[in-house]
Amino acid sequence: MLKKISIFLIVVFILFSVDQYIKYIFVDGFSKDYKCISFILAYNKGVAFSMFAFLKEYLKFIQIGLMLVVSIYILVNKEIFHNYYLPIALIFAGGISNIYDRFIHSGVVDYVYWHCWFDFAIFNLADVLIDIGIVWILILNYTSIKNTQ
Repeated sequence: MLKKISIFLIVVFILFSVDQYIKYIFVDGFSKDYKCISFILAYNKGVAFSMFAFLKEYLKFIQIGLMLVVSIYILVNKEIFHNYYLPIALIFAGGISNIYDRFIHSGVVDYVYWHCWFDFAIFNLADVLIDIGIVWILILNYTSIKNTQ
């Protein structure tokens, strides 16, 4: 279990650092425009698609509370951590990085904007890490259920 905790912490630290470095590049002024995708700086004051932006300063504390509740749940249910520690590391890295942005920049630093055939929300690496972690957990859960049948 100690090995998995160490790997978890290393993955969270590395992914958090990479995400923050990329965000720093955009905050420092980088932007690039292509036919279907633009790399531009935007600050999201809400969550996905700017929902709950009306919560303003409270949103970061609500998110910290949610992360704490999930952390406690995982600590109590050690089997969940044992089975899903890598995808949970992705989710935590992305979540912590986006919450950190709210304290440093008053909003989440987003920079990838897809605008070909349809307009999509502006997002960042942390958002992708969270999505990958969730899909990974769903796949692991589905395959374990399928294997027990």
